[in-house]
Amino acid sequence: MAIGPVQLIVLGFNHPNFHGEIIAELERLRESDTVRVIDALAVHKDADGEVEVAHLSNLTKDEAIELGSKVGALIGLEAGAVAGAEAAADGVEVFSDEEAWDVLEDIPNDSAAALVLLEHHWAVPLRDAIARAGGFRLSDGFISPLDLVGIGLLEAEEAKELHAMETPAAAKSTP
Repeated sequence: MAIGPVQLIVLGFNHPNFHGEIIAELERLRESDTVRVIDALAVHKDADGEVEVAHLSNLTKDEAIELGSKVGALIGLEAGAVAGAEAAADGVEVFSDEEAWDVLEDIPNDSAAALVLLEHHWAVPLRDAIARAGGFRLSDGFISPLDLVGIGLLEAEEAKELHAMETPAAAKSTP
């Protein structure tokens, strides 16, 4: 089975107020074969910068055993890398410390984050068609709603509201 493009999304939460909505939406996307959560970690950083990590996933038990803790390996968490290495003993290479992403530094003290490693199933046919045409990825990234105003995709007021929802300031105003 071909693996789709994989993306690491790091979401910050100043005052986490979880009601199961995020997991329910990820489950819906999995059921529609749009995305698959390869791995996910919940990270809490206390006021002194001490990190506590909890593993989350909507993988089946067999998938979890096969894939190990890939987010931990990607970001350089030793325990995650060890778990990933053990799960990948059959030859799958786990990222080295030099390749690890230092996203933990970006998480503010006294806050939480969810690190979600998503596989985009929907993109497999598109990616394969691009490759057959001799194409390759040069860059990627999310576009701010504010940038969409300039090209006419959003009205300024709607863009401001969406931008506010996507920034750390939005979480600070949430009780």
